Amino acid sequence: MSTATRSLIGFLLIVAAAFYLLLDKVMERVERQYMEAVEETMVDTVNLFAALAEQSFRSEGVRFANFGEMFTAAHRRNFEAKIYQVIKSEVEMDVYITDAQGIVLFDSRETSHMGQDYSQWRDVFLALQGKYGARSSRVREDNEDSSILYLAVPLRHDDRIVGSLTLIKPQNSVFAFRDATRKEILRTGTLALLGTGFAALLVSIWMSRPVRKLTDYARAIRRGERVSRPKLATPEMRTLGDALEGMRESLEDRKYVETYVQTLTHEMKSPVAAIRGASELLQEGDAVPLDKQQQFLDNICIETDRLQKIIDQLLALSTIESQKALADPSSLPLADLILRVCNNLEPSLQAKELVLERDFTEEINQGLKVCGEEFLLKTAIANLLQNAIEFSVRGSTIRVKLRQLMVGQNKMLSLTIRNEGPEIPDYAVERVFERFYSLKHPDTGKKSSGLGLCFVREAAELHQGKARLYNREDGEGVVAELLLPVE
Repeated sequence: MSTATRSLIGFLLIVAAAFYLLLDKVMERVERQYMEAVEETMVDTVNLFAALAEQSFRSEGVRFANFGEMFTAAHRRNFEAKIYQVIKSEVEMDVYITDAQGIVLFDSRETSHMGQDYSQWRDVFLALQGKYGARSSRVREDNEDSSILYLAVPLRHDDRIVGSLTLIKPQNSVFAFRDATRKEILRTGTLALLGTGFAALLVSIWMSRPVRKLTDYARAIRRGERVSRPKLATPEMRTLGDALEGMRESLEDRKYVETYVQTLTHEMKSPVAAIRGASELLQEGDAVPLDKQQQFLDNICIETDRLQKIIDQLLALSTIESQKALADPSSLPLADLILRVCNNLEPSLQAKELVLERDFTEEINQGLKVCGEEFLLKTAIANLLQNAIEFSVRGSTIRVKLRQLMVGQNKMLSLTIRNEGPEIPDYAVERVFERFYSLKHPDTGKKSSGLGLCFVREAAELHQGKARLYNREDGEGVVAELLLPVE
């Protein structure tokens, strides 16, 4: 089945499911909608009654004979009003009035309520403060349809509050309209939603899974992670995945070559210029003193070695960057690799009079291993240690520590190399692993090729690990950390 067909079926089912989900909310909203309409009308009515009551305060003091006569007559009226399918035949509205202290002056329901203190009731309490007061109370707590709505407004005379007036209306007067609307919604909704709920869930998962895979894949590529293209079931999605993969490779190769050519040209300018200058001076022959000739020859050798190092590092980095997975992984004791690297770099340590302290636990020395390629891991460790040596203060100490820890749910081996030297500037912390990015060495003031740490990051990610460089908490140097999963 094609994606278009799946999309159509899924869309129809999802719409049906969404309608079903909305149905419950709509049913809840029906009652509230009717109550809001009733309350809006009651607000107008209560303010009309309040205006009449305020006239009574001015002309009759606290007597409300006209209110009593009006409500008595209204409750006795015989009528029959057909409102759509609902028949209404009696007035269902009452009023009570209090003075400024909340004492009842008039109650159209029962004259026996007069003189009672209503000041603690929410509607009266708020109205006497000059606010809009509303409350809803049930006649029977177990029957939600027995609620009565009370709306109160303040009564004013000579710009002061002299009392409150509350309009009373049973909410069951609108429930007949609510129930009729609910039945119509249920009838229509049942026809539209029959059999769609469970199917829509399956279709949603079925349709979104390949798209979600491709989305995660694209995001991982954007973050620079090493990920393989996901397996996709439908022909259309496989075609899209192939196109996305081809586009990624094309863009990466184009950018890769462009960046490498530009940077390599820039990096080679300095040593080539130095070699050319020295060789031109040597061509003068006897005009150049012997000691100067030897100095020029030494410069040529140094710059040639520098060029060779740049080329070797570029070749190694380009090789690892093109790898999608480990070519020949094996079980490797990481501690032994570290010790061999430390021994190989002993001359560099002695040249700067550095002390190397190894902090390996017996447990790690004896058994913990990683699954990886020996050459890549040795080169990565050597680059980290060489970087620590180059940025260390002469005569200081470098501490190499290996330990096991938990990162989330995974057991990891953590190799940390702590040196004593200048900190990484804030602006460079996020860039030290970028290709060709380098800081000036404290001894020479020159920059390196900026390829070593980039190789470390690529090797770590290829082994499902991580690499990071950060300043020590005491501000006395830098810590390089390599995290690799335990085999």
